[in-house]
Amino acid sequence: MPRAPGRDCALCPRLVAYRTANRAANPDWFNAPVPSFGGVEAPLLVVGLAPGVRGANRTGRPFTGDFAGVLLYQTLIEYGLATGAYGANAADGLGLRNTRVTNAVRCVPPGNLPTPTEITACNPFLAAELAGMPGVRGVLALGGVSHKAVLRARGLRASHVPFQHGALHELPDGFLLADSYHVSRLNTNTGRLTTAMFEAVVASLVERLGL
Repeated sequence: MPRAPGRDCALCPRLVAYRTANRAANPDWFNAPVPSFGGVEAPLLVVGLAPGVRGANRTGRPFTGDFAGVLLYQTLIEYGLATGAYGANAADGLGLRNTRVTNAVRCVPPGNLPTPTEITACNPFLAAELAGMPGVRGVLALGGVSHKAVLRARGLRASHVPFQHGALHELPDGFLLADSYHVSRLNTNTGRLTTAMFEAVVASLVERLGL
């Protein structure tokens, strides 16, 4: 299994069909499995769910071009994990420090929701991602699906530790898994996740990792 899916990855027929339709409708968009952002030497990996159709699927950079990126990248900047300014496009000059960002599923799914089969099919890429980061010591999982995907990628059962916003789990090998509700517009608009709540998760993880 390669570390990242190719531009025309064919593992998930539903996602291939959606990708094909998006390429026809929007030929100037990225419309391919979205690569990770940030250096492989980073000690922290942020794992989201999947690219948004008008976000990362359009721009080719995780959490870039839609609302979710505003809270994520502004918080990373505030805590010294990113430099520059988030301009909602891949050419905005934003850089990451000690941090890499990826998704549990690399291709955009219809309705922004991948199926369990698609999550499973893409998990070897997440496992390879973690294996290819020699200094990684912790993950920030955005949402329950990402939490379970990280556990699977680490060779653990999904039931090993439950998802709980604000929790910081120490896995058997000392690896840290921090949980936050996803930084989606739905969660922030409904108050399920506030800026202060998300900042508290990032602050605790930065402190534990000594970043």
